[in-house]
Amino acid sequence: MSGVRGALAKARHYVREFSGEAAYDRYVAHARSHDPAAEVMTRRAFERARTDAREADPRKGFRCC
Repeated sequence: MSGVRGALAKARHYVREFSGEAAYDRYVAHARSHDPAAEVMTRRAFERARTDAREADPRKGFRCC
């Protein structure tokens, strides 16, 4: 049974990395490690800032519509 759980955990990890869902977790870990008292953006604010940054630079991602 642990083999199946391990495979599912690995699959979940790769899906989260591929979809970008893990980016917020990395941001929070980074922010907390550098300044534990700093205010951390909410997930919604983080995603908005990430989207704005991606759309501001056309070289980083093409968006036709």
